[in-house]
Amino acid sequence: MGKRRLERALDGFAHRDQVNVTHRAFQLDPARPRGETSSRRAMLMSKYQRTAAEVLEMDRKMEALAAVEGLEYHLTDANLTGNTLDAHQLLHLADTHGLRDAMIERLYRAYFTEQRSIFDRESLVALGAETGLDTGEARQALDSGAFAEAVADDLREARSLGITGVPFFVIDGRYGISGAQQAEVFSQALARVWEERDA
Repeated sequence: MGKRRLERALDGFAHRDQVNVTHRAFQLDPARPRGETSSRRAMLMSKYQRTAAEVLEMDRKMEALAAVEGLEYHLTDANLTGNTLDAHQLLHLADTHGLRDAMIERLYRAYFTEQRSIFDRESLVALGAETGLDTGEARQALDSGAFAEAVADDLREARSLGITGVPFFVIDGRYGISGAQQAEVFSQALARVWEERDA
């Protein structure tokens, strides 16, 4: 949702053609073993000390908020959570082909709408192919860890900025916006940054 709201703000920004959006990797649970998955709902119950009914209600509210943004979420279905290192590596590979945003959109739709895994390599290779990546190149990149250091660099940068969760937006290296704020918050930040650059 945060990505969609930023995009709406950018659509109304007079200097949109001078804004470059760069997506960086951030892992919520980097210590989790790769390829291992568990119940997303159980994780949320543990993390926030909520009951199953409370988490279900949280998910229903999130689905409704997503729908307002034109997004179709299916969070109340049984979906999983796991280590996202390989998904982030795939995004770095997609970036080398000019497909990063398309790959991000495909991963979001796979996870939030279709309940497809974004945690195992074969699923990621298939999603990459659907986005335009060569399956052999995607598999080789994941098997070799070709972009693991690039992901680690992103994580180090996030830590240096004090980022502890997602979504988190950094505008012009100076202004941080935490969470999926309303489009108006992004619009105000963009306008402020532009004014200060011109001052």
